[in-house]
Amino acid sequence: MKCNNCQEVDTKVIESREAAEGGAIRRRRECAGCRHRFTTYERLERPQLVVVKNGGNRELFNRQKLLSGLHRACEKTTISNLQLERLVGSIERVLQEEGEAEVSSRDIGQLVMERLADLSDVAYVRFASVYRGFQDLGGFERELSQIRELKLGQKASQKVAGVRAVL
Repeated sequence: MKCNNCQEVDTKVIESREAAEGGAIRRRRECAGCRHRFTTYERLERPQLVVVKNGGNRELFNRQKLLSGLHRACEKTTISNLQLERLVGSIERVLQEEGEAEVSSRDIGQLVMERLADLSDVAYVRFASVYRGFQDLGGFERELSQIRELKLGQKASQKVAGVRAVL
């Protein structure tokens, strides 16, 4: 591994530990030439996913593109960058575990919406407005009523579980 400061090839690993919930190894290194310390990450290389867009076009899955879309949806909310990184990581894992070489953008959007609904109603509606392409107020109203029903259903099942736990 080359030093990113002086380009020396001789570097040594000072410390190694798991990162990204076991999906990577973080290595702290030191250059033998200039003594500069830097961090590298090793990740398992997986086959690249191809996203099939609504119009039939295909493009490589771009983690950063998904993350930037989520950042826009989550502006001025309490959702942290770490939460968004974890959300994207969980979506990537699900897609990789399915083992398909191609995945539709519709499936990715649905995975995002399922997870985003748990984090923030506002971010969910913002993402849904772009993902579903609302043309009028009716689209927003339908989406809001769906999320209300989802939340009410979750609260009802939590109450039932709480009652069962007491019994």
